Amino acid sequence: MEIKTSNQTDSVVYADAIMIRRAVFIDEQHIDPADELDTVTSATWHYVLYDDTAAAVATARMTPEAGQQLHIQRVATLKSARGHGYAQAIIKRMIQDAQQQGYRQLVLGAQVTAQSFYSQLGFQPVGDRFMEAGLQHQEMVLVLN
Repeated sequence: MEIKTSNQTDSVVYADAIMIRRAVFIDEQHIDPADELDTVTSATWHYVLYDDTAAAVATARMTPEAGQQLHIQRVATLKSARGHGYAQAIIKRMIQDAQQQGYRQLVLGAQVTAQSFYSQLGFQPVGDRFMEAGLQHQEMVLVLN
């Protein structure tokens, strides 16, 4: 297993991230491609986990925001690769990277069905649930030491 990162939209990592996001969010969850495939800048870091066969199986991205905060988005694992802890490995790597870079907290909008997954990693719900791309979400925060 290997996690690769890139902030370049012409990289293999980015292409692999988009492939996973298309499979999970557009094909499986029926999210409108216009909502899913948004514009990013070089400030956004894309993470892709490659399994032991070197296949891209999970992804997430992280973007800096004001106040020493990073925003995690687009966490996805291919259906055939779920249950192996791949998304957890990516989030743990993101937490480690954020701490090393001196950020104070991570925020994300969790699909309500995945809220317990993020809670297990230390994220706490904040505020009211909201709708995004036709799915109910909960904002969650992890304060870093």
